[in-house]
Amino acid sequence: MPQPTHEEFERLVVDELDLLPDDMVDGLDNVIFVVEDRPEDGTMDTLGLYDGVALTERGQYGFGEMPDRIVLYREPLLDLCADLEELRDQVHITLVHEIAHFYGIDDDRLHDLGWG
Repeated sequence: MPQPTHEEFERLVVDELDLLPDDMVDGLDNVIFVVEDRPEDGTMDTLGLYDGVALTERGQYGFGEMPDRIVLYREPLLDLCADLEELRDQVHITLVHEIAHFYGIDDDRLHDLGWG
């Protein structure tokens, strides 16, 4: 598969975000989406990360809070996928997985639901 540029990959992520159901994304308050090449530890096993406090664990949360972040790791996703269609599917799955963490759904439950 030809390697998309960083900008092309970001566009693909935005396109996949636009395809998610409104009821999934409408509740995302104070969340930003970021594309990074790979995790800080250099691993190629991590496709995405939710960096924040899940809704189910928040106490006082309001004005002035730093935004939560959902990070997609470009190089591991590209390494995993054989073609553009598979990349789109995996970006979609990774977005759903990380957004679920925002809503307080843990990895075990995500695996049970088929989004692991």
